[in-house]
Amino acid sequence: MTTTEMTQEVRHAEALKKYLEESPQLKEEIKDLSADDQRDQILWAFEDEAESQGLQPWELTLKYTSTPEAFEVERLILHKEAAEVLGVEWEEYCEMNNLVV
Repeated sequence: MTTTEMTQEVRHAEALKKYLEESPQLKEEIKDLSADDQRDQILWAFEDEAESQGLQPWELTLKYTSTPEAFEVERLILHKEAAEVLGVEWEEYCEMNNLVV
């Protein structure tokens, strides 16, 4: 595992922790479930929250673990990297992903 992957894993774990802290109703609903089932429920709720905000789960992770200013900068950097990996022109990628730059 590379340092970047570990950082992303740690970042995601931190985001899930913050999300759960801000979701007392979810915490109450899952309190009697096994640890594995709790983890699954938190992940699903987190993904639903991302979708409700028009974000990918990785973007919501970034949002929970960055300042608002850093979020926008880092988000665009990661989207640009994705566009390059996909071999898509930046303008086309922005249109496909509803990004306003």
